[in-house]
Amino acid sequence: MNYSYKGKILISTPDISGDIFSRSVVLMIEHNEHGAFGLILNKKNSQMSSKFKNFFDFKIEVYDGGPVENDKVFFIVKGKKVTEIYTDISNEFYLTEDIENIISAVLSQELNIDDVKIFSGYSGWSAMQLDNEVQKKFWTVVDVYNLDYTLPNDQTLWKSIMQNLGGEYLLWANSPEDISLN
Repeated sequence: MNYSYKGKILISTPDISGDIFSRSVVLMIEHNEHGAFGLILNKKNSQMSSKFKNFFDFKIEVYDGGPVENDKVFFIVKGKKVTEIYTDISNEFYLTEDIENIISAVLSQELNIDDVKIFSGYSGWSAMQLDNEVQKKFWTVVDVYNLDYTLPNDQTLWKSIMQNLGGEYLLWANSPEDISLN
């Protein structure tokens, strides 16, 4: 394998499956010959958001990172590193599972909650599985610059990226969610 999708965005191709990956925007954290790991940036999880409200006295959004290990919690954090257990995403962002230090830093106002995005579960692929899905055009791989991974995104993120890609992607961006109705 001479390439990696690490640090890139995957945009799902519209389909009628209606599963968690329908109209998803996935940030690729890791991709190598052993498999791939990413987080869905635009699918909110209201059930987990309610559970996290117990830790804080303000509203918090939790996102579905993907269908794998939904009992695991991941954080994308912008800025200051408040843990020694992290993976760099870029110069500005990092990923951690260190729930204790992140919550402590937010409660002590060492971190602003707006600089933290919380995920339940992750998206994972076995060796060559993602490569095969990209080849079958289930995913479009995109280099995205200046995207704030901690922003509260919803389906407008998917549509916006599709519109920016232009061409045939404009058709998909403007298609109904259930394309069988088209």
